[in-house]
Amino acid sequence: MGVVRNLRQVDADAAGVDIAFRADVHAGLAQAQKAVPARWFYDATGSALFEDITALPEYYPTRSETDLLTRHAADIAAAVGPSRAVVELGSGSSTKTPLLLDAIAPAAYVPVDISGDFLRDSARTLATRFDGLPVYPVEADFTQRVDMPREIAAMPKLGFFPGSTIGNMVARTAVDLLRNWREALGEGSLLLIGIDRIKDERVLELAYDDPAGVTAAFNLNLLERINRELNGDIPVENFTHRAVWNGVHARIEMHLVAACDLDFTIDGRDYHMAAGETIHSENSHKYGPRDANLLLRASGWTPVATWDDTDPAFALILAEATEFRSAP
Repeated sequence: MGVVRNLRQVDADAAGVDIAFRADVHAGLAQAQKAVPARWFYDATGSALFEDITALPEYYPTRSETDLLTRHAADIAAAVGPSRAVVELGSGSSTKTPLLLDAIAPAAYVPVDISGDFLRDSARTLATRFDGLPVYPVEADFTQRVDMPREIAAMPKLGFFPGSTIGNMVARTAVDLLRNWREALGEGSLLLIGIDRIKDERVLELAYDDPAGVTAAFNLNLLERINRELNGDIPVENFTHRAVWNGVHARIEMHLVAACDLDFTIDGRDYHMAAGETIHSENSHKYGPRDANLLLRASGWTPVATWDDTDPAFALILAEATEFRSAP
């Protein structure tokens, strides 16, 4: 079994609640367009529901990305080289990770995820499968500054950011995140990132509003989590899930829609929502090839290889840390 050493970089209050979660909920619900950042979907229940989503026939990103990793494993390995520490951002259950680890012979694996129990279970599973591979799970919000384990300090690193998770962020936040990870991974690092492409609106909307209602349950669980952890009394049964394509911003938006006028409390604070008002819970931006390359270059990463799928359109892009220059 591989070596496993757990690291935790989450600040919790006396009740064990993530301080940033409480702050984001209250700040978001005070806005004219109420919103809660998508990273708070992923408590243990939300993480399990997302794994169910990835198995749905309508949810193509996992299927497409897995196929790309399988078909192009040899090319990816040749481009990356052996003996890198693989640092996975938002690792979840790490279901696609073995395909990469099998291909590249890594020196260590560092999964970073905000859902601690889910993270540790996945890390133990991978450590058992890859005997002798050091595994250092880091419980942290990967959208914030994350310190790398000291054991990998001297190793060349490969950031692994699958699942088109970068699409959850608006462009400004995406650039900030990718710049932060360029600094955290250091000079000589590489980044393998999944990018979802723009495609038919109906395909997109079905992927985020499946007929079985799994994505709806995933979205509504955010309200359940608020009730559980922040002493809320939100009437979850009076909310519905909505997923719509916003062509101006090239993104799918997920909302929680109030079915009637509502009053509720969270942490003893009063909130009101009118019928039809929404809580904006997630964005999933889609990128054309030039858009994706511009996003990476703006963040200090130079694309060096791209593996594309066409039906439906999805891409894996390998980029290298670029020295910042003041002029072309």
